[in-house]
Amino acid sequence: MGSELYLCATPIGNLDDMTFRAVQILKGVDFIAAEDTRHTRKLLTHFDIHTPLIHYDENNKSAVGKKIIERLLNGESAACVTDAGTPAISDPGADLVRLAVDANIKIIPIPGACAAINALIASGLDTNQFTFVGFLPNKNFADRLKALKDCRETLIFYEAPHRLNKTLEKLFETFGARRVVLARELTKIHEEFIRGRLGSIVVDDPRGEFVIVVEGADDEPPVKDFIDSDVLTIYNRLIKDGVERREAMRLTAKQFGLSRREVYQLTLKEFESQ
Repeated sequence: MGSELYLCATPIGNLDDMTFRAVQILKGVDFIAAEDTRHTRKLLTHFDIHTPLIHYDENNKSAVGKKIIERLLNGESAACVTDAGTPAISDPGADLVRLAVDANIKIIPIPGACAAINALIASGLDTNQFTFVGFLPNKNFADRLKALKDCRETLIFYEAPHRLNKTLEKLFETFGARRVVLARELTKIHEEFIRGRLGSIVVDDPRGEFVIVVEGADDEPPVKDFIDSDVLTIYNRLIKDGVERREAMRLTAKQFGLSRREVYQLTLKEFESQ
């Protein structure tokens, strides 16, 4: 090894997902650039790896990134890891890669776990074409979603627990009642997939980072693969939010490809059953 930057994927939950190749690379490089050295040191200890660590994250990436490149140009080899999963995906490792490309340093990806791909393949939504969005920005949040509204590919988002339900609300406001799958605790004992429609899912006490997979836009009327309670949930939520009854029926009908009369019949049936 020498003058090479390895991008090593690490487990996103289950340590058994670490590859033999990744272990060998981390043992063989001169140093490892880690987002959180304390977190990565636990991983290294588990696999009996004693390679020196340096701290490289979003806050120090400019200064430390230059030092890493200097060491690589001087003949050392390095691995870049993120806290979990594949580096350079919603991660400062992407900036290090750009610096390495500009310096004509050889870059070698070491594949492994990726939360976005794991969530997508288990979602049941279209996997032929998809767009990875990652974390939505704090600024221009609504504008970013509007730009994605007509995207026909499956959309993949990352979200922190404290923003999850607010983000789901905004997704519903922009995209309507599309099918959605939430993935959390991926590869862990309590791995869970929550499936439903935007507007009908609220997660109580969300913990851990989530992957949100949303179906893409479709010009054709949606196939009726929902149940009546999904329609009523969204209609009742609109009413609770202060939307006038006639308008709530119109919005609900539009989102599910129904007529207002069909929505009215469902609300009437619900009222009669109470």
